[in-house]
Amino acid sequence: MPERTWDEECDVLIVGSGAGGLTAAVAAADLHARVILIEKGRNFGGTSATSGAVLWVPDSHLAEAAGQQDDPVDAVRYIKAIAGDESDDILIRAFVENGREMLSYMSHHSDVEYVSIPYPDYQPEAPGARSGWRSHDVVPMDGRKLGKDLEYLEPPHPSNMLFGRFVWNTIDASMLVTRKPGWIGAMARTLWRYYSDIGQRLRSKRSRYLTGGNALIGRLKLSIDRRGINIRRETALVEIIRDGAQVVGAVVERHGRKSAIHVHKGLVLAAGGFERNAALRARYLPQSPNPDWSGSQSNNQGDALELAMSVGAATDRLDSAWWAPAVHVRGESRSRPLFFERALPGSIIVNQAGDRYFNEAVDYHLAGRAMVENDRPGAGTSPSYILFDAGFKWRYPMGPVLPMMPLWMHSRAVRDLVFVADDWGEMADRIGVDRDRLQATITRFNDNARQGRDSDFQRGESLYNRIYGDPKITGNPNLLPLVKAPFYALAIYPGDIGTNGGLVTDGNANVLDTEGRPIGNLYATGNITASAMGRSYPGGGATIGPAMTFGYLAARHAMGVNEPR
Repeated sequence: MPERTWDEECDVLIVGSGAGGLTAAVAAADLHARVILIEKGRNFGGTSATSGAVLWVPDSHLAEAAGQQDDPVDAVRYIKAIAGDESDDILIRAFVENGREMLSYMSHHSDVEYVSIPYPDYQPEAPGARSGWRSHDVVPMDGRKLGKDLEYLEPPHPSNMLFGRFVWNTIDASMLVTRKPGWIGAMARTLWRYYSDIGQRLRSKRSRYLTGGNALIGRLKLSIDRRGINIRRETALVEIIRDGAQVVGAVVERHGRKSAIHVHKGLVLAAGGFERNAALRARYLPQSPNPDWSGSQSNNQGDALELAMSVGAATDRLDSAWWAPAVHVRGESRSRPLFFERALPGSIIVNQAGDRYFNEAVDYHLAGRAMVENDRPGAGTSPSYILFDAGFKWRYPMGPVLPMMPLWMHSRAVRDLVFVADDWGEMADRIGVDRDRLQATITRFNDNARQGRDSDFQRGESLYNRIYGDPKITGNPNLLPLVKAPFYALAIYPGDIGTNGGLVTDGNANVLDTEGRPIGNLYATGNITASAMGRSYPGGGATIGPAMTFGYLAARHAMGVNEPR
């Protein structure tokens, strides 16, 4: 390589300001690294900031402190059971063995604060699963601690807020959605927090009470502030410089000015997936080609992924994503995933033949994957239609359609999405399915619902299904017949909350080349990588848990702490 002039130098350069990148920054700084952290967007926090920020870490010290026992052997067995043959034993073990260490370190050495919660694994009947305490909820924080930086924190996704505006925590959200005992108090707390902050209301609609992803990223931002690390916003990675077997630097660009950074120990790619790139979706995700169906934020274009590929990095499972059925509201920058609404009683999903084709109450990843895998001529699933009756409409939310609020009070964009009919024959005509087929589907489902048993797809039999059921319904909390007119329908699409195929890494988050050899000094974590979970989604927080764990491992390995894995 010819002699090169460098504009600046560092030990560790981190690309991306989500949970994985910020965790890497904390870990590297604590090992006395000179850290540069860049973010190409105007805002910091990435997809992590828009998420619920639940963290899936088996056998954590927080679960243990809550009196809950776990076994890392069971956790590995569970992941392998649901991930199947495409899972990578090295990555699974690296995550399970080090996730606990990462969470303990961040709990004791940063502002990050979590609590273990009784939220079950997504497939709790699988071998090695647990009925709770592997998922963790971030502790809310006061956004005023961020000062002026609050303005640049990526806002929460509307799907993670009450009525698309009011922030809530996991426990209050569960109460409000299903109207569990205490939901009125939860509603009052949520609204009071928002409207009582009069000073902020005079300036902005945004809440200074930070929960979910905003709380996690806010806490991580405070942590890097204490270490003297700035986030260089609106700064994009445009070139990775490789010399022989290792990466030695990078070129970044800000406002049209390029600069070359000499990287001595590690370039950590934590830049998210490619879900918002139309060309890459057309190439790798033809079953879900429209970037507007994604619930992820718009900066995830896959540019860092392609740059890594240009210097020889290997990739895997580029046809995979963290799937979720989604509704796209005209004028919004991203879709609204249906995370929990499908499980609520009094609704079903049908394909373009008018048939049900899966258990609507499974987790969003399995639901979205069912939409992808069942799409076939004559029985298309893109779009599918989620149907509900007037009783459901009054009691529960359905994406952008709010409960207890007449349809005419919704925005024009939302009203335009909703099909309304006085009977199922009329609804069949409106959504374009066969009248007799749809009526037969409704009749069969209603008969089963009255008996409290879904003999076709076993809805409501899994512990996870029942988390988002209505406990006031005796028998099966996920089933009610659809009988009260008017009837409603929304078109839903196979959307996602990010891609989960990408760069191939080892147990230290070191990127591998196409021959399976580590590329020196090049690391990756988060949705830019081929997930340790394969195509599976073990539980709430199974994206952010590994992202933070492998960000932690990447920093430590780059600084010479971890032995090769």
